[in-house]
Parts: sequence; structure tokens; C-alpha cells
Amino acid sequence: MSRLTGWWSGRSSAAKVELYTRWTFHLFAPLEVAALAGMPLGRAPDSPLDAAGAAALVLLICAHAVLSAVVASRALDRVLDRRERPTRLTGALIALTCGGTLGAFALLRTGLVHDAAIVAGVCVGLVCFTLGTLALCLTTVRHILYAVPVTALAFGALGAAGGIGLAPAVGLVVAVLLGGTGLAAACGFSGWLLRIVWELERSRELKARLAVAEERLRFGRDLHDVMGRNLSVIALKSELAVQLSRRGRPEAAADQMTEVQRISRESQRELREVVRGYREADLRAELEGARGVLAAAGIACTVDADGVAATEHELSADVRSALGWVVREATTNVLRHGDARHCAISLRTARDGGAGVGVVLTVENDGVEHDGVEAAAATVPGAGSGLAGLRERLGAVDGTLDAGPVAPHSFRVTARVPLPARCGSPGARLEAPYEDDKVKEKSR
Repeated sequence: MSRLTGWWSGRSSAAKVELYTRWTFHLFAPLEVAALAGMPLGRAPDSPLDAAGAAALVLLICAHAVLSAVVASRALDRVLDRRERPTRLTGALIALTCGGTLGAFALLRTGLVHDAAIVAGVCVGLVCFTLGTLALCLTTVRHILYAVPVTALAFGALGAAGGIGLAPAVGLVVAVLLGGTGLAAACGFSGWLLRIVWELERSRELKARLAVAEERLRFGRDLHDVMGRNLSVIALKSELAVQLSRRGRPEAAADQMTEVQRISRESQRELREVVRGYREADLRAELEGARGVLAAAGIACTVDADGVAATEHELSADVRSALGWVVREATTNVLRHGDARHCAISLRTARDGGAGVGVVLTVENDGVEHDGVEAAAATVPGAGSGLAGLRERLGAVDGTLDAGPVAPHSFRVTARVPLPARCGSPGARLEAPYEDDKVKEKSR
């Protein structure tokens, strides 16, 4: 079933809106044919000439519907800045509408079509659908507002010149004003909405890239602050030691090299702290970061804070780091491999079938296409990323990881880590055995 719906659920929100909008405009073609062609076909012909006139009107309607659909598709590409304005096709559509309107009036005057209401209805429909399509080709709302009354007046003038009379011509003007305004407003708004949706999609991607770039700058700045000064001092003291050695003062040179050795070790320690802070994941910081990142991406995120507060103090640093990595990687997969609207994160203690008490972390999101999600996440290069890397990290603390679909278009990542027996009771701490040892030592 997921393969049948993959063509839809695998798209982004902007792509879904675009697909819906395009097919709406494509459906205008059969709608126009069904609405307008029924008027000449619904009246029984009195003679072969009447049948010929009706056939001519039906052919005109079909040609106009197809050309309008093509122009609308090209105009949507222009709205999204994917191609130039379809000037020639737009001109052809306007020419076909004007020529078809004059031809319909000519059929009425020559007697091929005897019912003036049929001709008026067909012509009004052609002009209104043309105005709706032209709304996608125009760039500003002001141009759209000007196009409708100008077209209505020109159409009324053509009708009066075609011999239908002044009063029917005024009726045609009013009909075009009402119908044309409605279709032009609907089509113009659809094009504007589609452009806004794609701009929001691009802004989300840009925000994610900026966040990555900002993190890289922070890491580079920390490295510069830590290593820049120390390397300069090491270079100066090494040069000083060389000069002292050349001047016959080996003891002073040895002192300087001892200082160089001390600074080098200090630099190594500071560098390890910077890298450790970058590579290790703090559980509480990752939970807050996941909430902020998902909210910035337009995904509602709920975190079971009560479970965090009740459980975090029972976990060792290694367990907190491993669970923090689960939150980080699961959040990354939500952003990369799905089109989620909601993500739920919970941390709790639970009994595992009588095997003991463990901590359970779950990250569940909706809007995910199941096929290939876990494979895509597990094959991310690097030993420390993807679901395979998470299983290795959890395996180091005797934990397990399960990932897979749990409901239609939902995906859950579950991490389980066993806790020592004393941590199963409320308020118990991992440090308790060490505290007992300290008390025993003091009593001795």
C-alpha cells in the first residue's frame, strides 16, 4: 500500500501543493468542455446547417480548452521562475478567443446557429476561462484588475458589432465582469499561494544550512581561541630555547623546552575538551535542541519532560551521551527522510519482561514513507552516524535500538538501556554504591 501512495507521501509539502494546483488547472479543460459544449449539443438541430454550426462551436470549445491548459501549465512554471513567460502561447490564446468569439457571432448572423443565447453563453465562457488563464501570466494584481473590465468592454463592443443588439451586449459585459473577476481572482491567488509555499520551503532549507554553517564557525572559533595563543607561545619559546642553546646556556634552554612541553600537553587537554564537547551529546541539551530545530522546520515537537526529570539523575554519563545521540540522529532523520508534521519524544523507566528495570527513549514522527527510510538512515557514511552507529553506541552500554514503522506513515525509534538494580526504585542513584564505600572507609 505504501508503494501505491509513495508518489504522494514521498513529496515535500511544497511539491504536494504544486501537484494539487497543477491538476486543478488541468481539470479546467474537461470542465470547460463539459460546461460549454453541452449548450450547442443539448439543442436538437433543425437542419444539417444547425448541426454544422453546433459542431463548429464544439470544436472551438475543445481547442480553447486544450490551449488554456497548456498556457496554464507554462504560466505556473513562470510563477515558480522555472521558465520565461509563455508570450507566444498567451498571444495564441488571446487570438483564438477573439477569433472564436467573432466566428460564433458570424455563425449567428449567417443562420448556422439560430439561438442567440447559445452563442452568448459559449462566448462568455470562453472569455472567462481566458481571463482565468491570463491571471497566471500577469505579474501584478493591478494588471489583473485592469484586464477584466477592459476585456469585458471589448467583448461587449464585439457583441454589439456582431449584431446582437445593445441590451444583450450590456448583458455580456456584466456576465464577463462577474465570471471573469471570479476566475481571475481564484487563479491569480492560486499562483501567488504556490509561489509563497515554495519560498517557505526554500527558506526552511536555507535555515538548516545556516545552522550547520553557524555550528562550523563556532567550532572553528573555539579551535582558534584554544590553539592560536598556545601555538604562538610554543613557537616563541622554542625559538628562545634555540638561541639560549647557541649562546652556551643549556640549563635555560632546557627550562624553556620544559615549558614548551607543559604548554603542549595543556593544549592537547584543551583540544580534547573542545572536541569532546562537540562530539559528545548531552541528553537534556539534545532534547531542547531537537525541540527548537523541529519547531524552526515547522514540525510540532512534544517532549515528555516529566520522564526526563525523573530519570536523568539515574543515568551515567555514558548512558546520557548515548541517548543524546539517539535524539540527535533521530531528529536528523525526521528532517531528512520524511515530511513530518508532529514528533513526540519521551523518556521513561519501564520493566522489560521481568528482566529488570531499564530506561526507554522513544522518538516517533508522522508523515514518513516507510520504504527505504531505515536503510537510508542506516547507510549514512561514518561509524558514528545513522542507525547502525546508534546501535554501536548503545551496545557499549548494553542497550538496544529498534526502528521501524508503527502505523500508516509513522516511524518510531526506540532505545532501551538497562539500569542497575538499585536504580529501579524511585530516587535511587548510580552513585549510591560509591557513597556507601566512602561511609565504610570513614567508619574504619
